[in-house]
Amino acid sequence: MLHFSRWKTLLIWLVAFAAIVIAAPNLLTEAQRSSLSDWLGHDRLTLGLDLQGGSHIVLKVERSDVVKDRLEELVANVRNALRGASIRYTGLTGNDQTVTVRITDPAQIKAAVDLLKPLTTAGGHSGSEVALQQGEEGQLSLQISDAGITADVASARSRSLDIVGRRIAGFGYENFLVRPDGADRIVLQVLGSVDAERLKNILNQPAKLSFHLIDESMSGQEALNGRWPATSQVLYSLDDPPIPYLVDRTAFVTGSNMVDIEPIVDPQTQETSIAYRLDAVGTQRLAQATEQNIGKHLAIVFDDQVMSSPVIDAAITGGEGRISANFSEDGVRDFAIMLRAGALPATLTSVEERSVSPRFGADSIFNGLIAGLVAVVLVAALMIALYRILGIIAVVSLFLNLILIVAVLSLVGATLTLPGIAGIVLIVGMAVDSNVLIYERIREEEKTTHFFAEAVGRGFSRAFSTIVDANVTIFIAAIILFFLGSESIRGFAVTLAVGILTTVFTAFTLTRSIVAVWLSARHPRHLPKSVLTHLFGHANIRFMGIRRYVFTASAVISLIAMAAFATVGLHLGIDFSGGSLIEVTAKEGNADIADLHSRLNDLNLGDVSVERTGGPSNARIRIASQGGGENAEQSAATLVRGELQEDYDFRRVDVVGPAISGELTMMATLGVLAALAAILIYIWIRFEWQFAVGAIVATLHDVIIMLGLFVLTGIEFNLTSIAAVLTIVGYSLNDTVVVYDRMRENLKRYKKMPLPILIDASINQTLSRTILTAATTLIALLALFLFGGEVIRSFTFAMLFGVALGTFSSIYIAAPVLIVFRLRPEAPDGEESNKTDAGVRSGTVV
Repeated sequence: MLHFSRWKTLLIWLVAFAAIVIAAPNLLTEAQRSSLSDWLGHDRLTLGLDLQGGSHIVLKVERSDVVKDRLEELVANVRNALRGASIRYTGLTGNDQTVTVRITDPAQIKAAVDLLKPLTTAGGHSGSEVALQQGEEGQLSLQISDAGITADVASARSRSLDIVGRRIAGFGYENFLVRPDGADRIVLQVLGSVDAERLKNILNQPAKLSFHLIDESMSGQEALNGRWPATSQVLYSLDDPPIPYLVDRTAFVTGSNMVDIEPIVDPQTQETSIAYRLDAVGTQRLAQATEQNIGKHLAIVFDDQVMSSPVIDAAITGGEGRISANFSEDGVRDFAIMLRAGALPATLTSVEERSVSPRFGADSIFNGLIAGLVAVVLVAALMIALYRILGIIAVVSLFLNLILIVAVLSLVGATLTLPGIAGIVLIVGMAVDSNVLIYERIREEEKTTHFFAEAVGRGFSRAFSTIVDANVTIFIAAIILFFLGSESIRGFAVTLAVGILTTVFTAFTLTRSIVAVWLSARHPRHLPKSVLTHLFGHANIRFMGIRRYVFTASAVISLIAMAAFATVGLHLGIDFSGGSLIEVTAKEGNADIADLHSRLNDLNLGDVSVERTGGPSNARIRIASQGGGENAEQSAATLVRGELQEDYDFRRVDVVGPAISGELTMMATLGVLAALAAILIYIWIRFEWQFAVGAIVATLHDVIIMLGLFVLTGIEFNLTSIAAVLTIVGYSLNDTVVVYDRMRENLKRYKKMPLPILIDASINQTLSRTILTAATTLIALLALFLFGGEVIRSFTFAMLFGVALGTFSSIYIAAPVLIVFRLRPEAPDGEESNKTDAGVRSGTVV
């Protein structure tokens, strides 16, 4: 019997009402939300980068810069220490991570060693260990350890976080996020309309500005042809072609001394410059240096390049001045932004970029909403047609389930991405699974009791463990997906996991309470009649009768898929192979594919493919990995932008360097293995070991066939493909667990029944659930495939195939394995044959 006390019923509907209140602000405009109370308007979904546009950029601290700076500092310290103690030396050099010097006077070697020992301590560099070694003939070497450099890189990353944030804010962006990632990376996300190329330019430069004196003992060219003093260095100008200068290493003013920086553009001549004002220390140093060196040249150095070399006509005592900058108007503003924000301790290289235009994001939102609406309408129509009043209850529960999903995502501040919308649409198809399981269980219980209310109570109670077991497998897959790293995939994982929890909650609270009200108000005596009664009520299909043929055929297909995978291989997307993926829209007319291909081939970027996508004005450009490191990938994308920006708008730009692609490959592999292991361990714990083996075989079958599909069709295999594979694994095991749960129940009830007959009976008893769940899920995915847009079309195609495959494997792969591993010893063939018709009648074990 179903019974809900008043306070339980009230609590359930209070939760539903609270969910509506929390989810409602997501339907309001920003102005409307601002008029609401603070506690009500703040909890809402945040649209992800792929829905509102923006750029996601991963920056990596250049280890070589850290090593270079550390070496130069150590060389300077060694030089100053030896000179201060009047110890004669020669051959002071720094190479790789080692500084070497030879003490010319043997009598001073011990003194030199004692003098240099303090340099082996951290000296302000956390963890920067230096080993001092003594060789023959006065040779001393100081080796900086890898651990020390790694610690310095982490320190540079930490110091860069605030500087990057100030540069982005100086650029005029407000909606952005900067966070650390690992020991040497920074992840930044800027939402809205973003000039990604300009943004990267101001973030990739250290912006170290300093004032030096030109070493006029020889010209720069003479220094290159001979040997220059150790206290100086050769730097090149920004001219084209660059001019070499011999510049004194000592900087008497740096960018940190500048307290006021303004870009200046002469309205008449359009010449650009930077006006600056120095702090007290900088003013004093500049005045002293210029007063002592009148008639000599000043070198203003920016990132190891000479910007200008003016003659010092008089002492500069006011602490103010201008730096000539041969930049564009935007360039000089960006230069000022970098100087105001401060110099980075090391170069930051872009190793990944994912940019989306706001217009493209708006199209994705529209496509996702249309797909979701179509899915809801079709699934609702099917449920009402099949279950009448109970179908209406299931639809009401579905709507409340969707509201609960939005409310929970709003409360936790989740980011909704396009794959996240796909996850919600998928939940639309899967959410009614629980209702189907319950309703079909009620239909079975009806046959064993005289009281319909009692059958309803038993149906809910006995379906509970099956629903939990079935949904745990998909929940585990969602948890693993969350840790794969990609923001869009993480959005899919979050919505899927939340949807599973809310689905189980609504099935056993909201649906149950509404059914209880229906029972007490209408006093029905049986389930509403529907087509299901005639379709599955008398099902008695001999599935196991052809198991050997089906199993053999599946084994052959799996072998062919593995052979194709090993020989042909997957068509890897840039997530795993590196490179660039760029989608453009013609500003006028249609995209000219032949012209695009010709223009891009002239850029000498290697393998370039161009294809039409999503309409005649749109094109997708794929550029293979350049093979020259992280900067090469960014340079390729920059060249494409420069070539096409006059004629095309950039809808989407994805650039993945070799470091990121290698890590994504490793993460994806580990993610799939971890998901499989976790799911199968759960099944092993919940069922006998033969069930776990059957689940393993069925899962491997599904994964192999899915990979074969990608090889056969040539569909690009990327992170969303991994999400599809893992979701299908969870879905397939969901189906398998439902059948296994019924088998386990029948094994306890009918201890002498031959296993093939028992398996057939169990499958027939759950066939209506299997078919209906597959149907509703396929309907939702079909809506997503037709209306969800190009971005997730390959994902939904793989899901459509996978749902059908999972349904097949739960019957013809997972079940026969139990016979192979003798879950119950088989009866002789004759005995089995005699008991077939007697043992199963009308799809129900008797």
